[in-house]
Amino acid sequence: MEYEYWWLLGFPAFFGLGWLAARVDLKHLLSESRSVPKSYFRGLNFLLNEEPDKAIEAFVEVVKVDPETVELHFALGSLFRRRGESDRAIRMHRNLLERSDLGDEQRLLALHELGQDYLKAGLLDRAEEAFGRLRNTPMRVDALRFLLEIFQQEKEWEKAIEAARELESVGGASRQKEISHYLCELASSEVTRSRPEQAQLHLAEAIAVNRKCVRANVILGDIYVNSGAFESAIDAWQRIEQQQPAYMSLVAQRLVDVHGHLGHMERGLTLLCGYLERYPSLDMLDVAFQTTLEVSGANAAYRLVKEELRRSPTLLGLDRLLEAQILSASVEKRGDLELIRNLVHGHTRRIARFRCDACGFKARQFYWHCPACGGWETYPPRRTEESELTA
Repeated sequence: MEYEYWWLLGFPAFFGLGWLAARVDLKHLLSESRSVPKSYFRGLNFLLNEEPDKAIEAFVEVVKVDPETVELHFALGSLFRRRGESDRAIRMHRNLLERSDLGDEQRLLALHELGQDYLKAGLLDRAEEAFGRLRNTPMRVDALRFLLEIFQQEKEWEKAIEAARELESVGGASRQKEISHYLCELASSEVTRSRPEQAQLHLAEAIAVNRKCVRANVILGDIYVNSGAFESAIDAWQRIEQQQPAYMSLVAQRLVDVHGHLGHMERGLTLLCGYLERYPSLDMLDVAFQTTLEVSGANAAYRLVKEELRRSPTLLGLDRLLEAQILSASVEKRGDLELIRNLVHGHTRRIARFRCDACGFKARQFYWHCPACGGWETYPPRRTEESELTA
């Protein structure tokens, strides 16, 4: 009974203390909500209604009233950058960096944001300096990614290789493909400076880094051609078959031209037809058709395309078939065939494009480095028409 007596006395006391604490918290919450400027809530409302322009103006008013709102400064800076107002974003983040009361973590974040502002504004040297200061901080991985982007834009390939290797060591993900392309870029630069020996050293390193680096053997073959070593060029290009056979179409015309220089056009055509049979592609077919037309005539070219159309029906193949028919057709039939071929040819020009697997950007020519998204080796060596057929 004694236990029940104390419980009856204690329950109202505990209830009263809880009620009092709740009232204190509620008063504190209400006082805080009253201290927040109305512009802050207006800005949030504009953001929710997808009206960023009005939201920014409302937040600017808040910053004027209470300049100590650090987080709001960061938010405004990001909004300015996304809107393309790089100057305002830069001013916002530089003002933050100049504050003496900013903590270490917030100071690093402000420098990180400022680097992005400079990058968006195209001020690459200042962006490089900002991210360089973050290279030995907890933001190292992000800083290296941005530095790698900057070095690629500036075509500072040696710096890009260094950054990629450092990023590979701290980030864990392989960067072998990118590094091999940076080495190929260095090799191409050496070729333009008439230093083939230095270029070959870079290409050998590219293949050592990434044994499937097709581009290295493409460039190596071109170097051999420039020096008159045609057989060595053929060997370099044929090694692509062991690396990634689908890329043989990229060197099909080169192989034909070199065999022509050697006076072995028929041997080159036989080699090309073998590749076409094993690794069919529209570009390989186009080169094989033109070469067959030159070496063996219109009838042989017609048979080649007809056989290929049976295996893989495409509009480009039909275009070439009609071209061969026109060459051997009588004068009476030639006009009708030319009309049909012109209709087909106009359409094939629109669909005979390469498409980036990463961003979908289409181009008439093949790129190792996508001009839209900046990805390396994201273009399959196949035209969009044949990619859609095999999808």
